[in-house]
Amino acid sequence: MRPVIAIACSLMALTVQAQTVRKSVKAETTTTVTVTQEVTQNTANDRARRTSAFSHFDGTVSLGTTGIGFEVSTPLGRSWALRGGFDFWPHFHHDMQFPVTVGENTGLSEEEQESRFNKMASTLYDVTGYKVDNKIVMEGVPKMYNFKLLVDFKPLRNKNWYLTAGFYWGNAKIATAENAKEDMTSLFSVGMYNHLWNCAANSEPYITVNDNPIYLPADVEDKLRDYGRGRMSIHIGDYKRDIKDAEGNVIHKKGDHYNMEPDENSMVSAKMKVNAFRPYLGIGYMGALNKKYPKWKMGFDCGALFWGGTPSIKTHDGTDLINDLTNVRHSLKKYIDLAKQLKVFPVINFKVSKTL
Repeated sequence: MRPVIAIACSLMALTVQAQTVRKSVKAETTTTVTVTQEVTQNTANDRARRTSAFSHFDGTVSLGTTGIGFEVSTPLGRSWALRGGFDFWPHFHHDMQFPVTVGENTGLSEEEQESRFNKMASTLYDVTGYKVDNKIVMEGVPKMYNFKLLVDFKPLRNKNWYLTAGFYWGNAKIATAENAKEDMTSLFSVGMYNHLWNCAANSEPYITVNDNPIYLPADVEDKLRDYGRGRMSIHIGDYKRDIKDAEGNVIHKKGDHYNMEPDENSMVSAKMKVNAFRPYLGIGYMGALNKKYPKWKMGFDCGALFWGGTPSIKTHDGTDLINDLTNVRHSLKKYIDLAKQLKVFPVINFKVSKTL
């Protein structure tokens, strides 16, 4: 009987121990689930805080086709963000050389053109004491800057890729070209020569003193008429259509040469213009550099800036180099051809940002 009682007591002890273990495991499991739920909830709350509107700001530096840029961005929600900033092209000069010609040089060889120019330059020096160079240098300078306001939509789960819409607003005159300062004396001499040639060609006095007209010496007039055969200028291209004045009179016929001359300030210049308001559409990517530094990010923007179609390029005398001319000469031709292709401006910018 005693062995039976001992076995029964042992079974009861094992049953109590098993129930205690089961309760302990159940309690530990419940605790683990509770902790996991709390961690998940904290993660969700942290994500919600980071993506709520204006919860934080990122500072960004960019470099690309719109120049050097600075941005500040902030979330508008889990899938939306707002960006604002400023871009500008750094100033640099690109020189373009143009030969000065005398009269219409159609059919003349380079040697004949140079000989005619040298004769007229010598005559001008004899009369006025001023020298004129046979080459004029124009300095091209890009000058575009933009303020921008953009909205990003992030449709994917990782929120790295985004679609962008917004606008850029900046200066309408995005590039200029002007003669180099050292060429102003030559351009002044060109203007003086053209005045003397007009006087010789029309038998007019070149100056009037106390109501007394003074004419050029006969030998100088003969040289201007016989050797010059026209004004000094820079042959840029040919007119591709008739050009009319305000009254509708044709002042230049299709096929005539466009010969650029200095203005009253002895300057030659050209300006490239586009619309000041420029809508933008594009895509982009921005991701963390690594898990150790999640506040630092790197990415890019790629899109199109709609600046109003083909840019306008006009000289100081109002000639439209794109719409009025054909057969544009010298190094200016490649810039005109490029401008004709840029009906929209391509945007490719690389960026580095940091959460502030």
